[in-house]
Amino acid sequence: MAFPVLTLDQLRRYAVARSLFVPTTLPKALQRLGFVQADPLRAPARAQDLTLRHRVAGYRVGDLESRYPKLPIEEDFFVNYGFVRRDVHHLMHPRTARIVWSAARMKQAQEVLAFVRETGVVRPAQVDAHFDHGRVVNWFGGNSKASTQLLEGMHYRGLLRVVRREGGQRLYAVRTHEPSGQGPEASMDALVDVIVAKYAPLPAASLGQLVSLLAGGIPQWRQHRQAMLQRARLRLPTAEVDGTTWLWPEGENPASGRDGVEDQVRLLAPFDPVVWDRRRFEQLWGWAYRFEAYTPAAKRVRGHYAMPLLWRDQVIGWANVSAKSGVLTPDVGFVNAAPQENAFVVALDDELHRMSVFLRLQEA
Repeated sequence: MAFPVLTLDQLRRYAVARSLFVPTTLPKALQRLGFVQADPLRAPARAQDLTLRHRVAGYRVGDLESRYPKLPIEEDFFVNYGFVRRDVHHLMHPRTARIVWSAARMKQAQEVLAFVRETGVVRPAQVDAHFDHGRVVNWFGGNSKASTQLLEGMHYRGLLRVVRREGGQRLYAVRTHEPSGQGPEASMDALVDVIVAKYAPLPAASLGQLVSLLAGGIPQWRQHRQAMLQRARLRLPTAEVDGTTWLWPEGENPASGRDGVEDQVRLLAPFDPVVWDRRRFEQLWGWAYRFEAYTPAAKRVRGHYAMPLLWRDQVIGWANVSAKSGVLTPDVGFVNAAPQENAFVVALDDELHRMSVFLRLQEA
């Protein structure tokens, strides 16, 4: 579906306004986002908390984990690992794993499944103590308990679900599959729509990348990737801007003029929907942002956990933020120079205050 002429400025304002919607309740924000990517690093908080703090009124660090058991979401893999809306989760299952288990491994899984069903909720240590599966080489070349790896495999296959976490450790229970009632093609299209709704406006190449990542969530339909893409490109609105084809959800208009620009600073997580797509980031803001947490310190350009700094609708810099002795310590850098206008200074102070409150360093 072709669309009238658009400008990059319109796409940029649209990208910021539609993702950074007016803060709402946690259930409503999760419903709107569809999926929130998770990451274990705390610098100064986990990515899921840093993402939600901009979109949930009164959000504090740890709120998602503490409220997870009562929320209609599942901890699982979508395009990345994180928290996915339960109705979306059902569309991905029953999931056929990429690695076929041996008969012996399948027998172990069935025995563990019976144990979990009888116990109710289990910790990996309980399963290990009951079955003594020994140790195996993990993905990183080290050793881990075989029971832990088995539980992770059962979770991925949809046999188990994560009930909650305690001290960062997953606790599991038997998962009951609820059929979505949709056929494979409709399910695939619905999953692509969740991607587009979260990351739009999307360059066509980025949609292709995300649909490839979706194969990790629905490996049983991996061979249908091209068909999914073709259907999306036919049914979604598109426009070409500066030689790039962009797509967004049906019924939205990037040129509506309703996307105002606020005098506000926001420090965004490296996995925030606004900045996740590095290809789009460079096209919208004219510079390359890279996540450097796993880059050797001597080779880092902007810092261990540099969070993009959004001022109005422009990402003009970054900040590494830490909390030392209960005091927020920011290290702010800029692509060019810091804005000299007083409105920016006030907005940056406001954002650092909001960050302190979010981290429970001080009251609102």
